[in-house]
Amino acid sequence: MTFLFLFFFLTYSAVHYYFFGKLKAALHPPLPALACLAFFLALMIIAPLLVNIIERQGGHVLARASAFFCYSWMGFLFCFFSLSLLFDCYRLLHYLAEYLSSRDLHLLLPAPQPLLFITLFISLAIFIYGFFEAREVRIEKIIVKSAKIPASVGRIRIAQISDLHIGMVMQGERLKKVVDQLKVCDPDILVSTGDLVDGQNDSLFNALQYFKNYSPRLGKYAVTGNHELYAGLARALDFTKQAGFTVLRGEGRTVGDVINIAGFDDVVVTGGSQATGDSFSKVLSGLPTDKFTLILYHRPVIAKDSLGAFDLQLSGHTHKGQIFPFSLVTGLIFPMQAGYFNLPNNSALYVSRGTGTWGPPMRFLAPPEITLFDLISYKRER
Repeated sequence: MTFLFLFFFLTYSAVHYYFFGKLKAALHPPLPALACLAFFLALMIIAPLLVNIIERQGGHVLARASAFFCYSWMGFLFCFFSLSLLFDCYRLLHYLAEYLSSRDLHLLLPAPQPLLFITLFISLAIFIYGFFEAREVRIEKIIVKSAKIPASVGRIRIAQISDLHIGMVMQGERLKKVVDQLKVCDPDILVSTGDLVDGQNDSLFNALQYFKNYSPRLGKYAVTGNHELYAGLARALDFTKQAGFTVLRGEGRTVGDVINIAGFDDVVVTGGSQATGDSFSKVLSGLPTDKFTLILYHRPVIAKDSLGAFDLQLSGHTHKGQIFPFSLVTGLIFPMQAGYFNLPNNSALYVSRGTGTWGPPMRFLAPPEITLFDLISYKRER
């Protein structure tokens, strides 16, 4: 985990240095302005750490305001960095075209200063759009037909939330809106596939009010994600249990005598390797085979030896990149990064885009979701 945070801050520092270089090259500001800019950027680099310190000292209002500003800056900076890289690629192609053609093509290349202002304007526009997109949680409906659902039951509705990241940014009215949407959906079962809480959680328990009085007919179930560990595992589990969730940690159970639900800790919580067939198979082998079997696992990784032993795995973690074009990176790491995937041996995987946000309070081309699965009784014809 130390390596992960060190890598993040080194990368984040490099992006700030890139931003500093772009402004310096385009605007040629005087030395006092450069010093002020350097100070501001240095402050933004360490701001996430300062937010954590302020919160732990009890300054919740200041911490929340600081978190909103510094994470908003993070989102804006990522947009600027992505666009600037795109324009840099264009500049490189322009220079290559000039070199190969031996022609003066300078009219096809915007001057540095106008290009900087264009990049800043588009970045700000994307941030504003993404800020509102993150607050419009979509309801995605998936129908799954299975002969394992008893005809007498007809339908079981499961609502999935994932990567809610309750903390400094995700709380209050925004969290209440999510729970209100869940109540309207009226599921039989609610599941959380990890990262219910975020890393900064001194005021976390204020959010319990939204979940405590909401109890679907067949219960609420959750598994850990990587942020449960970052938040402090014991405290994150305490919050999840007080919120009314049954936390499944390498175990399964039959719910309402109609469906099996098995849940497994995220890999960073176990400190082990990715999902293994042995651990999954051991749990699944103890469940009734005539019932629909649901797996909850934070990362969209399949235990291949367990294919056929479960009907549907629900995962999250990727956020579908949260802010395009970061989805191009997450897609390389997790090829099945969002949506429904049919797997061999009549198993399937669904990967949620996530319900909340991590870091920047925005999404771009990766809208948040609550996913509804209607498991419908289906008799196969012989």
